[in-house]
Amino acid sequence: MSKEENILEENILVTGGTGFIGSHFVKLIMSYGYHPIIIDKFTYASDINRLKGIENDIYIGNRLYVGDICDYKLVSKIIKDHNIDTIVNFAAETHVDNSIKNSDDFIHSNIEGVYSLLEISRKFGLKLVQISTDEIYGSIENGSFRETDRLNPSNPYSASKASADLLVLSYYKTYGLPIIITRSSNNYGPFQNPEKFVPKMITDAINKKPLSVYGNGENIRDWLYVEDNCIAIKLVMERGNIGEIYNIGGGNELTNNQVAKIISDKFNIPIKYVADRPGHDLRYSIDCSKIKKELCWCPIKSFDIGIKETINHYRLNHL
Repeated sequence: MSKEENILEENILVTGGTGFIGSHFVKLIMSYGYHPIIIDKFTYASDINRLKGIENDIYIGNRLYVGDICDYKLVSKIIKDHNIDTIVNFAAETHVDNSIKNSDDFIHSNIEGVYSLLEISRKFGLKLVQISTDEIYGSIENGSFRETDRLNPSNPYSASKASADLLVLSYYKTYGLPIIITRSSNNYGPFQNPEKFVPKMITDAINKKPLSVYGNGENIRDWLYVEDNCIAIKLVMERGNIGEIYNIGGGNELTNNQVAKIISDKFNIPIKYVADRPGHDLRYSIDCSKIKKELCWCPIKSFDIGIKETINHYRLNHL
């Protein structure tokens, strides 16, 4: 491999690269020959163990930086030192319950952090791929949201992500900045933080605790295996149209009751119902025909197989 080819393979900065989705994305693109640079703030939701198997490559190459995406000077230095031309931004606070208790960190990371990355991208002429969420559309009783539908977030987390999306789009319209946005449905899979619904159900079951479900359990989510999402993001990064938004869904709409029952049955653990959280959307559903048609993507992992693999992961890695 020539020096020039090697430089081209190291021109991607992945923010939040030790988070749940970000770490899976790093491992995926490295399997395709990329050598990304990673920056992560290392909050409670970060875990270097998610990069197990490739951590030596990252350390030896000095490609992991501890820092905040709001740190303009540090991120600018990384951009210059590694000839970065693309940022894929996974860095975010994502747990809805935490945003309801205190939204300060969500405003800082999800809005101010994105603003900082946009200004850096504008200064250095970079492409920015912003990783967003279907939650910014809000709830829908029937049908599915398309990329052009209005945003109607219901909680501080989704509002902060919606704000970031609008800011990103404004930089495309005002400055011509090359941006792309992905909005995925609920991700699940190995190495997800146990505060999230699926791993919380699994870890509680392993600990022989009743599975706590909000409200009546009839809230519907579309479950997307994390590796399927990362494959889609890779395609968007490589071949997505500049200035566009791509919905990414798993095609697995299930109520919280259905998911809890699958896990409950496997462990013979009862389900209990607890007080609903404020602003709890009833149903998320997104139309993914655009990415399927333009980039020939579709989810590979069925929920039956994905949940079995996820349960096995937590069984093997339970502390």
